[in-house]
Amino acid sequence: MCAILYSYYEKGNTYMPKGTNQKLKLYRLAQIMLENTDDEHYITMPEIMEELGKYEVTADRKTIYADLRDLSVLGIEVEGEPIGNRYHYRVVNRPFELPELKLLVDSIQSSKFITEKKTNTLIKKLEKLVSKYDAQRLQRQVYVSGRIKTMNESIYYTVDAIPNAISENKKIKFQYFQWNVKKEMELRHGGAWYHISPWGLSWDDENYYMIGFDSEAQKIKHYRVDKMLKINLSEEPRDGKEAFSKLNMADYTKKSFGMYGGKEEKVKLLIHNDLVGVIIDRFGRDIMLFPADADHVTANVDVRVSRQFLAWVFSLGPNVKILGPEDVVETMKREASRLMEQYGG
Repeated sequence: MCAILYSYYEKGNTYMPKGTNQKLKLYRLAQIMLENTDDEHYITMPEIMEELGKYEVTADRKTIYADLRDLSVLGIEVEGEPIGNRYHYRVVNRPFELPELKLLVDSIQSSKFITEKKTNTLIKKLEKLVSKYDAQRLQRQVYVSGRIKTMNESIYYTVDAIPNAISENKKIKFQYFQWNVKKEMELRHGGAWYHISPWGLSWDDENYYMIGFDSEAQKIKHYRVDKMLKINLSEEPRDGKEAFSKLNMADYTKKSFGMYGGKEEKVKLLIHNDLVGVIIDRFGRDIMLFPADADHVTANVDVRVSRQFLAWVFSLGPNVKILGPEDVVETMKREASRLMEQYGG
């Protein structure tokens, strides 16, 4: 903000009044108004002068009145309201309202892919967008400790690097890890470097995934962003343009349960009427439902058949049944038999 203010004065937009520390006066005034006022909290002229004094900035009332008007140049709108025998001032029309910031705070603290350290840093930055009073209200809803969070501190920069590679049409190199039984990062494929053409980022099941093209395998693959390490831009241009021109990213995510792979199939489901809402939530309102009897409907859904998909069907109990195709029905039967055997049934 200081640089903006110096430029503002240099262009002759207002005179430099007499007093001490005048170059920082408008900056400090903006800071005081933003930190100490909101829709419910005001500040009077004597209080403004007292706060400026804490920064060793002196000014008379007349110049402060002018400065309050000049704050609008910086996008800070100050409103004065007569209460009793004094005017009370506050900042209005902030870029974010408190409920909007609460939504952002909720999203950040509930995101598993953001580490606890970065979560606290981001929330602290959001608190600077409101008064100290509203910042305290935001703090009351922050419960980061104990939440399941990634431990990969570099993810924040990985999420930034991938779009840069996409915009520059470059492949990326990275290492990929998994957790072992000692809770240690263990590089996959012996620490080999993955050389992938990134084409997009997808959010699914509280995790970020990079969707890319593996030139060696000649297929589209996805990678958990929080498990990518040491990402670097390659000098090679991206491959897979033709494959991605045929890909609908939203459909790709919708078909992959938990982003696990599997053979893509059109699966016919028998659904009890009570669970129609669950099906719509998962596959969207565009799904076609066909009456089967008074209590059931059928639907054809495009999915990648994996154990995660079968587990999802299992979780819905007797109210959802796979009707076809036959190979998927047989896969479900084998999985049911395996579970019976595993648990001594």
